[in-house]
Amino acid sequence: MTAAGWVETYRGTVYRWELDHNDHFTVAYYFQRFGDAAQALLAALGLAPGRVRSASLFVRYISEFHAGGLLHIDSGVIDVRDDGFVAGHTLFDSESGAVATTVEHRFVVHGGGLTAAERRNLEARRVAWDAAPCERRPPPVALDGFRDSARDVIKPAELDGAGHVGLAAYIHRFSAANGHAIAAFGMTAGYMQREHRGFSTFEFQFALTGAALAAGDMVRVRSALLHVGSSSMRIQHRMTNERTGQEVATLEQFGVHLDMDARKSTPLPDAIRAQALAVLVPTT
Repeated sequence: MTAAGWVETYRGTVYRWELDHNDHFTVAYYFQRFGDAAQALLAALGLAPGRVRSASLFVRYISEFHAGGLLHIDSGVIDVRDDGFVAGHTLFDSESGAVATTVEHRFVVHGGGLTAAERRNLEARRVAWDAAPCERRPPPVALDGFRDSARDVIKPAELDGAGHVGLAAYIHRFSAANGHAIAAFGMTAGYMQREHRGFSTFEFQFALTGAALAAGDMVRVRSALLHVGSSSMRIQHRMTNERTGQEVATLEQFGVHLDMDARKSTPLPDAIRAQALAVLVPTT
């Protein structure tokens, strides 16, 4: 146990092969760590992995990691609900001690909600949480403007220790989808290489919305740009199971046009911003 009831649920490093084309720690591997942290927290709470499942994660990326970075995660119960509970994960830069990422991870319980004993246990383990709350933005008016952005098959190696498709499997595909989504308005790989530009994510709102996937399932992602500012963008991704046609997960991704040399956001060029406005999907 750490101070004030928090549990250390992960400690490790960033491997070089886990970097993306911006030389940042790839977001899917953050989610791999969040999955590890979740399993450790459930064990500490006395909850079997099959008793609960992930429903959503709200992630705020505060600072970035590079190859060799040292990190650890402290986790705790921050809210208890009729159908489950919400965990908070705080990811630290182990070298500086600074908070690098915060996560609100909602779990739902199989089989009709928490028992009285489970609720008492979770309530007794609650910790204080002061991270910025999740802001709900307007949804798209319709899905007509969504474009195909990823399609492939879930691999057996993507199952976690409980036999479920791991969180990272969803995020790898949403990351690939993001590349296609921003290329649609000119932020192509070629443009970013020539101009030393990138896309830097600062927030995720991820939800599992349908039946669990299994190895061998074919999945499809469709994406749309919902907001464009001077440098900021909001993109929504929707994943469906091609076999059933049902939606299984969504991700709202918030990021900025990044100056790779200065390592800070920079305004979109006028030509790219005009292309972005042309593909923008209206929201309510």
